[in-house]
Order: sequence, then structure tokens, then C-alpha cells
Amino acid sequence: MKDTDMDDPIIPFDLKRMLVGDHPALFYLEIVVRTAVMYAYTLAMVRWVGGRSLAQLSMVDFLLVIALGSAVGDAPFYPDVPLIAAMLVVTTVIVINKFMDKMVERSDRAKEIIDGHPVALARSGRLLPEGLAERDLSPLEVKGMLRVAGISNLGQVESAYLESGGGLSVFRREHPLPGLPIVPPRYVEPIQPLIETGDAVEGRACCVNCGELRRASNVLPDRPCRSCGATIWTQAVEARDSEPGLID
Repeated sequence: MKDTDMDDPIIPFDLKRMLVGDHPALFYLEIVVRTAVMYAYTLAMVRWVGGRSLAQLSMVDFLLVIALGSAVGDAPFYPDVPLIAAMLVVTTVIVINKFMDKMVERSDRAKEIIDGHPVALARSGRLLPEGLAERDLSPLEVKGMLRVAGISNLGQVESAYLESGGGLSVFRREHPLPGLPIVPPRYVEPIQPLIETGDAVEGRACCVNCGELRRASNVLPDRPCRSCGATIWTQAVEARDSEPGLID
């Protein structure tokens, strides 16, 4: 027996269906009311969360944003989703997040499990491959983050840490070392590789990947870097702190 209740076929590019749909006109006023209610309620709940979650987005806070987006986004325009149900979801998610915030405040172990821990990305003028691997970062990404922090040469860096909240903390050397220039970026102006030992000023060379500083005679022309394994070396230069962005 044939099914006589099959849905009507969809007509492609039906402007009435695309723009207006099949809802009664008064339902669009209901959408406005639903949106206003959910917006006001979610704003009140997010304000209750407090400063930590708004000051920095940890992994848990990203989950909060995703969960709230789903709960708040469905209720305004799905007629079969009651507002009370959506508000209950929002409340539950906020309470769970608030509970985790309290755990983080009271326990360093809980903070490490929930938010993670800082990772060293650079030390003494060179990038640390083990730190980059732990956070799945490339040297190019870290160099970009250092440029944002005002660093023009890896020799200026005493240490740099990726904090659990995602920010980069950079500590400058009082007296910069000769190091790898990262300004301008290599895609703007390619780094010139060193080939001959005699071309190295004061006999210094640095790895173009991580900034490892070595005697040119020990690594040229193509010996692998002992830190990251790269085989391309360039001139180690100094950056003057009195002239940010300029390289000797």
C-alpha cells in the first residue's frame, strides 16, 4: 500500500521557503520575545560566573561558551523548545563551571588538571622544541607571538612561557645575546643562509628554526642542530634594546 502522507518535495530556491518559512506571522514576534528572554537570562548568569572566566578563556571556559551557544541558540527559533528547558540547561552549565572555578581556586592539583600548566617555549635565546611539541606549536607560530610581544631577535629573550590561559609571558635579557632575527618575518624577507665559515661575523651562526647559537666552524655548512635537527644556519646578529625593531 502506497504512503499517501509523504512530505511534499522541496523546491530548490523557493524564496518564500528560504526567507519566510511556513510559520504564522505572529511567531516572529514570539522569536523576538524568546531571544530577549534568553539574552537577559544568560547575561545575568554569565555575570554571576565572575571575573576569572571573563578575564581568560581556559579549556573549561571554551566548553562553557560552546554549551551556552547551543542552549541559547536553539530556544529563540525552535517552537518545540520551551524556554524553561533552555534556561535549565544554561543554569546547569553555569553551575558546573562555577563549581570547577571553586575547585581551581582551592586546589593547585585541580587547577593543573582542569586548566593545564605553563610550558616553557624559549630559554636563553633559543626556542625549546620539547615545549613546542607539548602545546603542538610550530616555531613560526611562536616567533609570531614573540613579535607581538615586541621581540625582534631571539637573543633578547631570557625565557618565554605559554601560560595555562593561552597568553605568552616573555622575560627579556638585560644584555641581549647574538641571536636569530625574527623581524621582518621570513615570509616577508627570507633569511639568508650561511654557507662558508668565513662569512660568519665573529664566527657565530644560529639555527634558522630554533635559534640555537653555535660556532660557525662547528656546524657549517649543513650539520644538524643539536636542539631541533634543522640543517640551515644563518648569521647571528644583535638587537639593540634602545632601538626596538632594528637589527644590527
